[in-house]
Amino acid sequence: MKSNIHTLIPTSRTASPATVSPETFRQPNYDCKDQRDAMKLTVYVPGVEAAGVEIEARGADLTITARKSHFVRVNWQALHLETAQRDYQLRLRLGHHFAYEAMQAEIRHGVLTVALPKRAAAAARIRRVA
Repeated sequence: MKSNIHTLIPTSRTASPATVSPETFRQPNYDCKDQRDAMKLTVYVPGVEAAGVEIEARGADLTITARKSHFVRVNWQALHLETAQRDYQLRLRLGHHFAYEAMQAEIRHGVLTVALPKRAAAAARIRRVA
């Protein structure tokens, strides 16, 4: 009888910046409110400053990455706080009916607010001005 024995390969505790896996992020709590001419997205990212927020729209997808400022002491040891100290990443498939180029965002006290105007509403505003 044959048996396959898989040896455990030791892994390093530190990951290089080039190898970022989805496990390095956690999904933040968020709330979507559909309004008449826009959608308001509220994302709760405590510990994140404005410089740590990246918003990317690709096709019908919206990706928000919020990185905390990490201060690590010399004598620091992990105490099962790894999940609480991870950065945030939210991926949403919103569709093509939003004007991503007219998106507005602001962050205050760890609450990121993103306003996504709908394409029809954005086109109507342009017609009214002209």
